[in-house]
Amino acid sequence: MKKHFFLWLLVMGVLTSCGFTTPLNAQSKPVSHAAWDQQLKKYVAANGRVNYKAWKQDRAALQSYLKLLGDNAPNNKWSRVDQLAYWINAYNAFTVERILMDYPVKSIKDLGGKVTFVNTVWDQKFIKIGGKMYDLNNIEHNILRKKFEEPRIHFAIVCASESCPRLRNEAYVGSRINAQLEEQTVQFINDSTKNKISANQAELSEIFNWFGGDFKKKGTLLQFINKYSRTKVNPSAKISFMNYDWALNGI
Repeated sequence: MKKHFFLWLLVMGVLTSCGFTTPLNAQSKPVSHAAWDQQLKKYVAANGRVNYKAWKQDRAALQSYLKLLGDNAPNNKWSRVDQLAYWINAYNAFTVERILMDYPVKSIKDLGGKVTFVNTVWDQKFIKIGGKMYDLNNIEHNILRKKFEEPRIHFAIVCASESCPRLRNEAYVGSRINAQLEEQTVQFINDSTKNKISANQAELSEIFNWFGGDFKKKGTLLQFINKYSRTKVNPSAKISFMNYDWALNGI
C-alpha cells in the first residue's frame, strides 16, 4: 500500500509540474468580465482614447475587478477561448491600473525603474493571480504568445500609448473572441496613423518588426497584412517600420 501511495504522489507531482492538473478549489465556470465591460464603456471612447482622470476617481471599481481576476485564475476546466479572453482582459486591466497608480503621467515608459528597481514598467511584478506574482511581460510573452500562438493578440493587448492598438471599449469574451480579434486586426492594419499601406510600399507599425515571427508562421508578413488590408500590397513592395509614439493614449 505504501509503495502505491508514494507512486501516486510521484505521478501527481510530475503532472502538477507540467501544468496538467487542476486545483481542487478551481472554478469550472469562467470568471465574468461584466464589471470590466462596464468600466470600459464608461471611460474609453469608441476611438480607444482613455479618460484616465475620471477613471482614477473610480479606481476602487477597477481594483475590485482585478481582485476578481486574482481570485479566479484560469484552469484546465476552462475552454481555450475563455482562457484567452481572461488573459487579454487581465493584461489590459492591469495596464490601466499601473497608469492610475501614478497618474498623471505623460508616458507609460516614465514608470520604469520606480518599483523594486527593475528596468522597465513591464518587468514590475505588481500583478497577483492565483497566489502568484506576475509582470506584464509574463502575461504577454510567457502566456499569451507562448501558450496561444495567436498573432491577433498584438492588436488586442494595449500598452497605453498612442501607437498601440485602440483599447476596445468592451471586454473580450470567449463566445465572441474570434470576431473581436478579427475586428481589432482589421481596424489596426487599416488605420493610417498606425500603418501607411500602398501597392508598392508598406510603412508598418513597429509591432510587425518586434514580433515579426508571430506573423510569419503561416506565410510571409505581407501575406498576413494582405489578409486584412483594404489596400493589397505587392509581394515585392518595400517594407519599412514607423517610429513608435509612446505618449499616453489619454483624452
